[in-house]
Amino acid sequence: MSIVLYDTTLRDGTQRAGLSLSVEDKRNIARRLDRLGIHYVEGGWPGSNPKDAEFFRQMESTPLERAKLAAFGSTRRPGLRCADDPGVTALAAARTPVVTLVGKSSALHVERILDTTRAENLAMIGDSVAHFKRLGKEVLYDAEHFFDGYALDPAYALATIAAAAGAGADCVVLCDTNGGALPGAVEAAVRAARARLRTPLGIHTHNDAGLALANALAAVAAGCTHIQGTINGYGERCGNMDLIPLIATLQLKLGYGLLPLERLRGLTDLAHAVAAVANLNLDSHAPYVGRHAFTHKGGLHAAAVAKLPESYQHVDPALVGNEMGVVVSELAGRGNVRLRARALGLDVGGREREVVQRLKQLESQGLAFEAAEGSFEMLVRRTAPDYTAPFETVGFMVTSEKRGERTTAQARVDLRVAGATWHGVADGQGPVNALDQAARQALRHEYPELVRLRLVDYKVRIVDEHLGTAARPRVLIESAWGRERWTTVGCSENIIDASWQALSDAFELALTRRRQRSRVPTGATP
Repeated sequence: MSIVLYDTTLRDGTQRAGLSLSVEDKRNIARRLDRLGIHYVEGGWPGSNPKDAEFFRQMESTPLERAKLAAFGSTRRPGLRCADDPGVTALAAARTPVVTLVGKSSALHVERILDTTRAENLAMIGDSVAHFKRLGKEVLYDAEHFFDGYALDPAYALATIAAAAGAGADCVVLCDTNGGALPGAVEAAVRAARARLRTPLGIHTHNDAGLALANALAAVAAGCTHIQGTINGYGERCGNMDLIPLIATLQLKLGYGLLPLERLRGLTDLAHAVAAVANLNLDSHAPYVGRHAFTHKGGLHAAAVAKLPESYQHVDPALVGNEMGVVVSELAGRGNVRLRARALGLDVGGREREVVQRLKQLESQGLAFEAAEGSFEMLVRRTAPDYTAPFETVGFMVTSEKRGERTTAQARVDLRVAGATWHGVADGQGPVNALDQAARQALRHEYPELVRLRLVDYKVRIVDEHLGTAARPRVLIESAWGRERWTTVGCSENIIDASWQALSDAFELALTRRRQRSRVPTGATP
């Protein structure tokens, strides 16, 4: 049984609160879906807004290479002929080879939302499907609220989809519009529909009960061959069924040949690219494609995957374009340290136990190395018996002063380099900026290359929030040197001290990496 994939990110996905796509955004995503191998791309509802109408107009001159472009709209209104219905006319004007018509399957919606009769609703469905078939279109019929309607009145719900099939619909798509159906009920209703119709069946599920993927898989098991969803599960309320895990699960676990392997490896890139266009952060723990989907934190897990990756991974992450990772924390074991150090290009040299003990001690004091790979790298380097620090902190002082509307900050930093003490004094836009500038002043004679180091992000988290203003702040600083980036961490009851811990780690890591690459001894006597 072959499966057909239908993406509705550009229409149903944009109903997510906070998500808005320009015409160019929609064209960008459509092209990416086409390259992946999605069979149908639904572009929008041309009768609902000018943006969607413009999208379809532009797509006429740049058609998709593989996918069929579909326009979405509703069946005719009660009491109107198709030729007189503005929505039907706008749908035809989109000039797409495929139209997707939505109609009511629940008697509740027919009588109380449309305020019409059951007989008129059946006529609306049949008339609309037949109208577009006469225009030479491929017609997909979305049976809205089918599963709720089937639970309320099975005979009428089945009569509505029979009306669509009888009028020539190429596929009847059963929709769990409210997202509250259970897999067993979905499977039973699909089997009832399969027994009634010979027309191909599809499934369209929402995730309000967290069961959209499970319901789609249940529908496939019962005979649906057409599956609708969105990339990253975008959609109204709790979202639509996420096509990413659907594709991976069907292909890697159930043996459906949906995509060539080289395109399957593009799933991770696609998920991140669509999130970037939508200006949304992709869930780092999203199945298959999240940054941490194959990340191991527990010591037992890390030790096991070091020997046999499949011992704690359900699939090979490379198959979907992702990769395995290991993080270090108070839950870490020697395996975590060994694997994480290896990923950073470091040789722990049998010092794993020492690193683990030191790491757990520091995390008990409020530091967190899971998101601070720079500080973890320095922790490993400092345990090496031949390591010498490029500088040592003697002390620092920071003052802030407010006069009228103006607030100023000044810092003094004393650092020891190669046996001599250097002093730096600088003003800053704030206390951390002043501290940063003063440290550079103290180091510039020995390390003028530090001018290339940029601090690009600064975050503060509270460790003991129940203590209020007496809580310990944890500071994370992200630094950049060219294309290299790393994050360092500090934690103290004093936010300036916590900032200095993270700041000095950032300086030390930058200088240590440069020293290792140039193999030049640290510093010279001033």
